[in-house]
Amino acid sequence: MGSLILNHPLGLIAMIAGYVLLVVEMCIPGFGVPGIAGTVLAILGLVVLQPTALQALIIVVVYVALLCVALAICMHSVSKGRLSKSRLVLNDVATHADAPENNDLSYFIGRTGTARSPLRPAGIADFDGVRLNVVSEGDFIEQGAAVRVDRVEGKRIVVSQMKAETV
Repeated sequence: MGSLILNHPLGLIAMIAGYVLLVVEMCIPGFGVPGIAGTVLAILGLVVLQPTALQALIIVVVYVALLCVALAICMHSVSKGRLSKSRLVLNDVATHADAPENNDLSYFIGRTGTARSPLRPAGIADFDGVRLNVVSEGDFIEQGAAVRVDRVEGKRIVVSQMKAETV
């Protein structure tokens, strides 16, 4: 097995590059270019190595096991590590509103609050201590800006940024 890998350094390089790209894809949401390129490089590396069926099975099992270890590390980092403190992870959680019993959110129409996350256009806003998932009219609203509920469409709460009054 060792001579198989040493005799085909290009295959080894392709598999390592594929592994790195797949780990990058685990840390960045979405199935995009790194995930597709990593998968292609891993398969290409396996083809270049030209192993027997048993050797290919062993290589794939070890590769998948290493990817599982990397996924566990990424998940730990997202929940408690350095990645959890980055701007990629939204840590604020919306709470249920103390609206009337029939869940009629029109109770909030006209209320003012503060954007607790950037609204691009969706995000979280705080209205008298109640955090709600809200959406703007498509405009970007910065975190900490004053917002007002314009209308409620079912469970969708539409807000707009309040204009600063001139003195």
